[in-house]
Amino acid sequence: MSEKSPAVLVEKRDNGAALIKLNRPDVHNAFDDKLIKQLIKTIQTIDKDDTIRIVVLSAEGKSFSAGADLNWMRKMADYNWSENYQDSLALATLMQSLKQMCKPTVAWVQGAAYGGGVGLVACCDFAIASNKAKFCLSEVKLGLIPAVISPYVIDAIGERNAHRYFVTAEVFDAEQAEKIGLVQQVVDESEFNAFCESLLNASLANGPNAIMAAKKLIQTVSKERLSEDLIRETAQRISDIRASQEGKEGVSAFLEKRAPNWQGQKDA
Repeated sequence: MSEKSPAVLVEKRDNGAALIKLNRPDVHNAFDDKLIKQLIKTIQTIDKDDTIRIVVLSAEGKSFSAGADLNWMRKMADYNWSENYQDSLALATLMQSLKQMCKPTVAWVQGAAYGGGVGLVACCDFAIASNKAKFCLSEVKLGLIPAVISPYVIDAIGERNAHRYFVTAEVFDAEQAEKIGLVQQVVDESEFNAFCESLLNASLANGPNAIMAAKKLIQTVSKERLSEDLIRETAQRISDIRASQEGKEGVSAFLEKRAPNWQGQKDA
């Protein structure tokens, strides 16, 4: 990557997909304060863009993300407590911004994801990994802890797995990442790009408003215990979407055995 190359690339497609790509392959897409700032701005801008329906987080080069940049870490070594705190809040804002996007998000993990890179994967709604990908929560090797990314990683892999991988800092492969829930599918490297594109296209064939409503539904239901209020809430949500323009078009298209015309199907 040349000095003038942007650290974050954005590709907006006509079909409603936005691809955010980490573009520091020479340092394994490690992040520093500048990259964090760029990612936050990119994520927040895309989330406000009504033409975007699905967001992909990917990376150039062999690695997905090696976590913190070494030069950035050297700089932080001289920070006082307050400076460290402010710096950590910036990373926390990045993770929170990605996790709370209203658009569905997917990570395409083609290579190694270490430290904060694992946090980025965990913040996405789901992740597809190449069989060549490797993962490591490496912080304790440096006498640190994966604090800022912990809410998202623990949510993805569970408390028991976190106890192991936070403490051992061992490297684990894509198959193990799938087993513990960090990624949802592992694909052979030779088929990785084609599979990811096909899954993206399949998702984009669905109702634009419905896929975002489905994400909100998961966020609500997963945090609530079964109750009369929750039952009524879910009934209200399906009623709302059935009565919407998009819902009516989708059901009509199914009954008439034709492709739905999602273009322009936006509720007021």
